[in-house]
Amino acid sequence: MTTPLDKELMEALRSLDACTLANAIESLHERLRNEGFVNYTVRSLFPELPPMLGHAVTVKIRGSSLPTASGAYPDRTDWLDYISTLPAPRVVVIQDVATQPGLCSLVGEVHMSILQALDCVGVVTNGSVRDIPAARVAGFHYFAGSVAVSHGYIHIVEFGQPVAVGGLTIHPGDLLHGDLHGVQSIPIASAHLIPPAAARLRAHERALIAMCREEGFTVDKLRTFLAQAPKQTSPG
Repeated sequence: MTTPLDKELMEALRSLDACTLANAIESLHERLRNEGFVNYTVRSLFPELPPMLGHAVTVKIRGSSLPTASGAYPDRTDWLDYISTLPAPRVVVIQDVATQPGLCSLVGEVHMSILQALDCVGVVTNGSVRDIPAARVAGFHYFAGSVAVSHGYIHIVEFGQPVAVGGLTIHPGDLLHGDLHGVQSIPIASAHLIPPAAARLRAHERALIAMCREEGFTVDKLRTFLAQAPKQTSPG
């Protein structure tokens, strides 16, 4: 069972931009620097929205091939009960395991409205989404590999198990952050260390940028400054 973080810490994490958050996590040395985030195949459709933060609700779907026994797959709502077992806010992570991922979409205006009513703040998928204007107006995050016009033969094949989206394996309850730069996971056990680490790193970066803009800037001054940098991570 995922233990919820307190609201103050959640808001502090949500307020960070993805790059600052990544730098702060790097400084904790809990994972390799090339791990923990979704790759370029999954992007934000609404980069103007503020950062998204929530616990992962995991689902696997298919939809590019028609059923062999009937004209449509039966609707199932049992996965909606599962959503409520995880702490809010929630992010629905959908792995499309179809032979043609993204040909059809599970989430459009109707499913988005249902998910919002269940305290979900966004969707992350290697597949597609649709009804883009409605989601934008609602402020509901779409991180997706593509967009689609139809739900086709979409059906849920599994939920509540690990999924792989954009090169990142995501487990139920994982804490996810996303903004215009992309989606990354946050190590929950050390989440309380991230805001102060981010504040230290940002202060150092601001001082470096200010020095670069001063008259009389030299590379030697830069070297001296970098020699005094926090040792946990690199600037930039």
